[in-house]
Amino acid sequence: MKKVLTAQQTTQLLKKLQTRFEQNKHRHAGITWAKVQERLEKSPASCWSLNEMEKTGGEPDVVGLDKKTGAYIFFDCSAESPTGRRSVCYDRAGLESRKEHQPKNNAVDMASAMGIQLLTEEQYRYLQSLNRCDEKTSSWIETPAAIRKLGGALFGDYRYGQVFVYHNGAQSYYAARGFRGCLQV
Repeated sequence: MKKVLTAQQTTQLLKKLQTRFEQNKHRHAGITWAKVQERLEKSPASCWSLNEMEKTGGEPDVVGLDKKTGAYIFFDCSAESPTGRRSVCYDRAGLESRKEHQPKNNAVDMASAMGIQLLTEEQYRYLQSLNRCDEKTSSWIETPAAIRKLGGALFGDYRYGQVFVYHNGAQSYYAARGFRGCLQV
């Protein structure tokens, strides 16, 4: 599958991203859209990944700038876990360990296919400081190898005025749990 958007798709995506960028300036103080757009126009693969984030309900937006690399950081900023990425277990091993009622996919493989990374716990908490999300849903987050080795996986949500990060078996899945991604451009 070719991971490149048409010129028309790219134009539509950039307009949508610019509108969101301008409506949510608190997420990216000191960053100008012109610089972000310049970077995006030079990276067709990143535009394709952002479009995948958009198509699955992630509402990607710029949340920062990596000072070491100069890359703009995009997170899924949707109010709830992206609708097109729910009802998935954590990873392939979790999926394959289910004897019955296997979901169609898993978060790690989906993110990889989209060209993005799962948010880390630190990134998830940072996103929650920018705007509250996952008040009715939850999102898988990158799980440390030591926890994953024991069969667990981490997810986060926002309840009772707090960000919670907790665990589940990696094979579990729920209609209200998906995952959020990160892309550096």
